[in-house]
Amino acid sequence: MPFRVFVTANIGEDALNRLREQGYEVEVYDQIEPPPHSLIVEKVRSGVDALITTLRDRIDEEVFRAGKGTLRVVGQYAVGFDNIDRDAANRYGIPFTNTAEVLTDATAEFAFFILGCVARKLYPSERLVRKKKWGTWHPFHPFLGDEVTGRTVSVIGTGRIGQAFIQKCIGFRMDIVCFDTYPNENFVESVQTVLSTIHQVGLSDRQHSIRYASLDEALAEGDFVSLHVPLTPETRHLINAERLARMKKTAYLINTSRGPVVDEEALYWALKEGKIAGAALDVFHQEPLPEDSPLRDPELEDRLRLFHHFASAGRQTRLSVDPNLGMAGRAVQGVIDVLEGRYGGDPSRMPYVVNKEAFESLKEDPGQA
Repeated sequence: MPFRVFVTANIGEDALNRLREQGYEVEVYDQIEPPPHSLIVEKVRSGVDALITTLRDRIDEEVFRAGKGTLRVVGQYAVGFDNIDRDAANRYGIPFTNTAEVLTDATAEFAFFILGCVARKLYPSERLVRKKKWGTWHPFHPFLGDEVTGRTVSVIGTGRIGQAFIQKCIGFRMDIVCFDTYPNENFVESVQTVLSTIHQVGLSDRQHSIRYASLDEALAEGDFVSLHVPLTPETRHLINAERLARMKKTAYLINTSRGPVVDEEALYWALKEGKIAGAALDVFHQEPLPEDSPLRDPELEDRLRLFHHFASAGRQTRLSVDPNLGMAGRAVQGVIDVLEGRYGGDPSRMPYVVNKEAFESLKEDPGQA
């Protein structure tokens, strides 16, 4: 019998055809909206061997229970996996994978682009032109933006994406203040060497710096604060009213991590009352952003950029079948590794499996299939 795979969204024909070429029976939920949770449970209960899922799918105890004895792997088409009940996956002995690394640069560059977008008021400027309200040129009317070059950026979270974001900041000769509960001092030392070299060879008129600081210091010092942390109980509402109050009134908040990292109600009031200059968000508590969200307040429109969870949405990053380049390729490869028993059939040695801890006892075969 061929392996059966249910895919909760169309991840591109090239990737789906790779599964078919392996001889798998592939069923795709081809609607734009996500499948109902009940349908996912039904498909799993019918005996599928693998699920390929997205962040919008709730993969919980009910799903894993429905797949007891038949479901062999969940391939997550995302770097994050807060939609998957890890404890339940471990109890039922089902590995799940993710697509870390391939979306690192796409997400980091997008964070930098929307930082510039909100700071330099690109949307209000274009709106003037499109609405035919651009009357004449003037030194400072109707508004001015804020420069990025040479300013201070605070990077909250220095994992893969945070580090990639920092690398983008180097070219804009920015001073960088970092916060992370697990500092990577070797990385910071390397960046400081680059910053020093840029100054020494005359590509910058002053010496720029990078360093770790406390969260409060990072928030207080940044002209821009960019969030690059996973969603955990500790990071939920990491940016709340108290912490927004620590930021400069001229500062901008950037979030491409997870929506609940920011208390949206607190951010609304901080913007409404002029506690910070602006914000750019690619993620929200509830997605899509509800019609009644206070973030839709027209009074905030010029200072608040809202995007549709778009940071990783580059053509190559989303659709490439190459697991070293694309989310689709990596999601598919993670499923193939498990179903075909690669790496000696040991999920704890498979590179894209997240919950390796559930399979540590299987480490017996040192060879790789």
